[in-house]
Amino acid sequence: MNPQKIYILGIESSCDDTSAAILCNGKVLSNVVASQKIHEQYGGVVPELASRAHQQNIVPVIDQAIKQAGINKKDLSAIAFTQGPGLMGSLLVGTSFAKSLALALDIPLIDVNHMQAHILAHFIEEDDFDKPEFPFLAMTISGGHTQIVKVTDHFDMEVIGETIDDAVGEAFDKSAKILGLPYPGGPLIDQYAQLGNPKAFPFPKPKVGDLNFSFSGLKTAVLYFIQKMVKENPDFIEENRDDICASLQYTIINILIDKLKKASKQTGIKRIAIGGGVSANSGIRKALKEGEHKYGWETFVPKFEYTTDNAAMIGIVGHLKFLKEDFTDMNVVAKARIKF
Repeated sequence: MNPQKIYILGIESSCDDTSAAILCNGKVLSNVVASQKIHEQYGGVVPELASRAHQQNIVPVIDQAIKQAGINKKDLSAIAFTQGPGLMGSLLVGTSFAKSLALALDIPLIDVNHMQAHILAHFIEEDDFDKPEFPFLAMTISGGHTQIVKVTDHFDMEVIGETIDDAVGEAFDKSAKILGLPYPGGPLIDQYAQLGNPKAFPFPKPKVGDLNFSFSGLKTAVLYFIQKMVKENPDFIEENRDDICASLQYTIINILIDKLKKASKQTGIKRIAIGGGVSANSGIRKALKEGEHKYGWETFVPKFEYTTDNAAMIGIVGHLKFLKEDFTDMNVVAKARIKF
């Protein structure tokens, strides 16, 4: 193996996507994701089914990632895996496999915080993608998390605002369910929103202190509004679907941008990066870009394939930790809840 080449195998299994990636010196050679369709019929992720599917997927996914990268498993420098947060059963599959393979190959093992990885995905070596300079503000928005993080260095992060109840992705998906849209409904709301009037229906914005978020009240407001309107007109959803989605998305984006504006003002930091599955939302990306002109922000949006759960982001954290020789041992355990 060329000593100057650092090959990292990243393994991600925190929820319902089994993913493996190979990075060479921070550049992605392969990023394979196996999604689980079985949850669609239940309208959400079923943890037991998710862990079983990971067990079926993990060997072929890792095998494919190694083959696509054009390397041999003996070329690997280290194995990085998601330690948490996430679903315990799902995390156990990735953790156990990573430990076994690292032991068999006698190479270092690197534990990765899933939420840090969403932020550090911005440091994957990509042509035409600028990396944010430190310090910057990161907003991680996903099905399970909504946070504003002050990032001073790769591994010096402070959560300065977070949701006190539901995550933004859950607000999208649950609202979609109320509208009778299939799971996952967030991307569908985004699609319909582009065809509707964002100011057709005013939804309430929760009043939450400082930089924290709350989305449970908004979900309840959407439920009561839909129930009331459908009672008056059974075809209300069908006739107004685009406008409902546009109004809901407009409200959620305003909540997020208002908090970012406040965080930027408080910290004096104008570099803003987003990450997490909901950062794939076109409305949020557009609002962030508008922030460059309105508020003088410098904004960073990851490549689409690095927004949702993927192993490339685990691999880049593995690479950065490898450079510091920050390894873990075989006593490491998966953690459903984990702090920065």
